[in-house]
Amino acid sequence: MTVEIESPAGGRQQKVQAAEVGVGILKALAELAPSTSLSRLAEHVGMPASKVHRYLQALIASGFAEQDAVTNHYGLGREALYVGLAAVGHLDVLKITAPHLATLRDELNETCFLAVWGNKGPTVVYVEPSSGAVTLVTQIGSVLPLLGSSTGLVFNTFLNASETAGLHEQEWAALNTGQRQMIEQHVQDIRSTGVHQIHGLLMAGVNAVSSPVFTLGNKLAGVITMVGSASVFTGAVQADAAQRLRATAQVISARMGGDVGLFAH
Repeated sequence: MTVEIESPAGGRQQKVQAAEVGVGILKALAELAPSTSLSRLAEHVGMPASKVHRYLQALIASGFAEQDAVTNHYGLGREALYVGLAAVGHLDVLKITAPHLATLRDELNETCFLAVWGNKGPTVVYVEPSSGAVTLVTQIGSVLPLLGSSTGLVFNTFLNASETAGLHEQEWAALNTGQRQMIEQHVQDIRSTGVHQIHGLLMAGVNAVSSPVFTLGNKLAGVITMVGSASVFTGAVQADAAQRLRATAQVISARMGGDVGLFAH
C-alpha cells in the first residue's frame, strides 16, 4: 500500500515507498532473528541483494540494524530494540511486574527477569540485574529454551499445547529417555507448586527459580525468574528465594485478575 503525502520538497510518493521498503526489511530482520546473511534476507523480501544492501546501510547508520564484524550477518540494532520495548511497555504484565522485580532484586541481590511468549519462544523483555556477574543468559531479547531452562519449563507447563507444539517437538526429539522422564517430573512439580527450582540446567554454575504470572481467566501472561551463582544461590538460600518469587508472582497475578489460589503448596 502506497500513500501519497504532499511535500514542498517533492518526491512524496518515492519517499513513502522507500519508508515502506525499509519497514519491510526491518520486519524481515525480526523474522530471521537473531541474524541473517544478506543473500537470505534478500531472498526473504524478494528484492535484489544490492538494493537490500543500500537500505541496510541506512538502517545501520540510524541504529535500527547492525552487522556482525565476524560473520558479516545482519540483525536488529539498538534503536529497533527500543521501539519494540516501547510497544511491549504497553502490556500490563510489564508495567505491573517491573516494580516488584526491582524490589525483589534489592532484597536478595540476585538478577530477576520477566519473560513473555514470543514468536521464537520464551523471550526476556525486562531485567533487574544484580551486582554480580550472572547476566549472560538474561539479556533483554534473549530467547530461552522451552525444555532446557527453568523459565521455558514453566511456559511448557501452563501454555496451551498448541502454542508450544512446534518448539516442544523440536527440543523433545533431542532428549534421551532419562531426560524426558526428568522433564515430565518437572512439569508435575511446577503444576503442583507454582514454582520451579533448577540447578545448572541452562548454564553450568547458574541456578534458577521461576514462577508463572496469570491474568484474567488464569491465562499465562509471563514467567518471572531469579538466577544466581550456584556458589551462593543454593540450598536454603534458593529455597527461600523460590518461595519469595512465588509470593511475588501471586501478588502480580492478583493485580492482573488471576487466581492466586491455584497452588496448594
